[in-house]
Amino acid sequence: MLKSGIDQDALIQQFAQASAKGTAQLRKGVTDATLKALQGRELSLKNIRAVVKSVTQAASAGAAQNTNVDPEGLLNSAVAGMDDALIKAVEANKLALQRFVDQGMSLQQKPLQEALSNLEKFEDTMFAAIKKAAAGADTPMTGPWSQVMEQFQKAGSQSGLQATATVAQLTDQMQTTLRDSRAASLKAVQTLADSYTAMVSGVLLGLSDAFSQGGVAAAPAPAAKTSRAKK
Repeated sequence: MLKSGIDQDALIQQFAQASAKGTAQLRKGVTDATLKALQGRELSLKNIRAVVKSVTQAASAGAAQNTNVDPEGLLNSAVAGMDDALIKAVEANKLALQRFVDQGMSLQQKPLQEALSNLEKFEDTMFAAIKKAAAGADTPMTGPWSQVMEQFQKAGSQSGLQATATVAQLTDQMQTTLRDSRAASLKAVQTLADSYTAMVSGVLLGLSDAFSQGGVAAAPAPAAKTSRAKK
């Protein structure tokens, strides 16, 4: 069954047939499936929720069928795999946002504010979607999901850490760019002021030379005031 771009049947089989030694491969399978689904749509929080929900449902169904591996180990691979996929999503956002920063966009511009805000919500979105989907899973999976999510939330996701670092880096970069642009503007004003002063000095010097060479008639001295004769 294809749901939110995820082949759930194929993913269920991967979890159902996974061995204790195959958790790394299972994690990669989850990452690849999640990335493929995210690449086929707009990278919005809504679509992230939908994809994570589908992966969580498939992981629950497959883990419930696997009698050879501890379910917590399987579900750990599921969450880690989704986290790995979101790390790639963070990197994609960073590259796109970097172009805007390089073009001098300001934090005051709404599209950039929304993009940074959404980036900071990646981790919460993933955790909330997993919890919601896990709540509707088979009863035997409720306990394992609870344990797995408690550990992940306590440690924090790698995608969440990277998103936070990315937002901080881009924010600092934009502020530095703004300061530099202001400094450049002030420098340009000062240069213009200096040029104007030099220009005025040159004109004044030219006038002085003209006077000394007799090229410009000197202004007549003001007439002396005479006092009126008293009647």
